[in-house]
Amino acid sequence: MQAYEFLAKPENGVIPIPAEFRDRIISNVKVIVLEVTTGRADFESVGVEQKSDLLLPPTLDTIGWKFSREEANAR
Repeated sequence: MQAYEFLAKPENGVIPIPAEFRDRIISNVKVIVLEVTTGRADFESVGVEQKSDLLLPPTLDTIGWKFSREEANAR
């Protein structure tokens, strides 16, 4: 069994297979659907380059913040 991973938006109940995988898939397939919530209304398809962005940790810009050690450790 060979696995291929890609993100796609179902269209009228049909999940399009990306062109890069169409020639490789020549027999029956087992489908497991995992819904991805991206918060983007215009989600069409996410490529490998964009998909890696989903895995990055959130960042916080602290430039310009001034606080003492006690303030930073206060709970």
